[in-house]
Amino acid sequence: MPRGKRGGRVSALEGGGEEGAPPAAAAVPSAPWAFPQPPEAAAEQVLLRGIFEIGRNSCDVVLSERTLRWRPIQPVRPAGDSKYDVLHKEEFIELKDIFSVKLKRRYFATQHKNGTLLGITLFICLKKEQNKLKDSTLDLINLSDDHCDIWFRQFRKILAGFSNRPKSLKIFLNPQSHKKEATQVYYEKVEPLLKITGIKTDVIITEYEGHALSLLKECELQGFDGIVCVGGDGSASEVAHALLLRAQKNAGMETDSILTPVRAQLPLGLIPAGSTNVLAHSLHGIPHVVTATLHIILGHLQPVDVCTFSATGKLLRFGFSAMFGFGGRTLALAEKHRWMSPNQRRDFAVIKALAQLKPEDCEISFLPFNSSQDLQQRRARGSPKSDCSDRWQMIQGQFLNVSIMAIPCLCSVAPRGLAPNTRLNNGSMALIIARNTSRPEFIKHLKRYASVKNQFNFPFVETYTVEEVKVYPRNKTGGRHPKEEDQLHETASEESFPWNVDGDLMEAASEVHVKLHPRLISLYGGSLEEMIPK
Repeated sequence: MPRGKRGGRVSALEGGGEEGAPPAAAAVPSAPWAFPQPPEAAAEQVLLRGIFEIGRNSCDVVLSERTLRWRPIQPVRPAGDSKYDVLHKEEFIELKDIFSVKLKRRYFATQHKNGTLLGITLFICLKKEQNKLKDSTLDLINLSDDHCDIWFRQFRKILAGFSNRPKSLKIFLNPQSHKKEATQVYYEKVEPLLKITGIKTDVIITEYEGHALSLLKECELQGFDGIVCVGGDGSASEVAHALLLRAQKNAGMETDSILTPVRAQLPLGLIPAGSTNVLAHSLHGIPHVVTATLHIILGHLQPVDVCTFSATGKLLRFGFSAMFGFGGRTLALAEKHRWMSPNQRRDFAVIKALAQLKPEDCEISFLPFNSSQDLQQRRARGSPKSDCSDRWQMIQGQFLNVSIMAIPCLCSVAPRGLAPNTRLNNGSMALIIARNTSRPEFIKHLKRYASVKNQFNFPFVETYTVEEVKVYPRNKTGGRHPKEEDQLHETASEESFPWNVDGDLMEAASEVHVKLHPRLISLYGGSLEEMIPK
């Protein structure tokens, strides 16, 4: 995107003078350089038209309902110049990609305010490859105060019309995430963009695990348009869980037993500052701080499915994904060695869990996904007619790992996702089961996640698309030696099994019931269908 450069005064064509009114016909003289409007632009109402210097060229600039278009002014087309159309083609930006507008001024050393007006600066979101967004600027240079004032007020009016864009955010920042760099990430990359946009913020630095949960239960949220979490998967999951618990409380529901939860009342933004950033990666298609920030600023909202995890009829937590068996024990070992660096801790836990690899004797019941639109609508409304108990299926045996995922779970070690066949809001979960097999075969399965090959193409791996799952462990030790059992239970209590729920350790001593609730929370994020690598 070209940046405007400082230059001399250029003439201004101010149109009809009234803000938002189309310019009078006499405002733009008939000239050979007047370019025809493309079909899609011709149908739009022209709001303003005038001359600005963009880059090194004086340009005819047209502001319509959805786009800003410009083309360099050329009095006569050079005869036989084949490069003319390439060098002087029309350029445009969509108004929905503009996130702020400022008057551009030059200040001298002796000036503290009222600097010399140079024109208008537009702050723009550019779409790059691999789902990445980038902030940029476009300078519209014109030294006329009246001309710039008309255009500036019109841009402000247009930006105010985007109702989903937040004006005030409550931000929870976990300074302990990953390499303790979340604070630096926020103040160097996120806050400057929020200030440019004029979004008001209330930043809370969390001090311990569960701090955000305790604060969100009682803190005042009136006047805020959204919540933002700066941290890793554990922090993001904690804030999402807290928002949903608060929604149930506000709706007068008992939070220990929830059959049909209500939606979260505020959207949640995720700024990736953790070690794996599975939630942010699955949401944005890339764990990129500026991309996540611009989705929040532009008010891009995506409804996302959420699971409830309950035991003996009581709610344990809300979450997006879970692993039992190898995935749970690996996290339990990692939590035991928090003094290590994140990468060392992760590698050590994986190696240790593989060395102690033993299956769990389980009984797994699940309700297969029924894509019938009528059934899904009844289930979303909590209709008693949505009960399909006769469709429950049950499998049992020795399992090395059980994954239950409502989101694709993209991460650096699994670029296609741990559950590549699910989406953020398709009303289903992926149930992935690895039955007992040899350690070398299980390692081959794990390595496939990092490649483009099908990680499920093994005889001991089974996949199902489900709506509900019940996991009932039938033994307490899973065949482990007593010494190994002691090592694991330094983190997990002796009568419970470790679960990995969104990167957080959850302990359960009995059957765990996982149920999907469609579109229960809105997250700030872009279009989803093009995000998953093919």
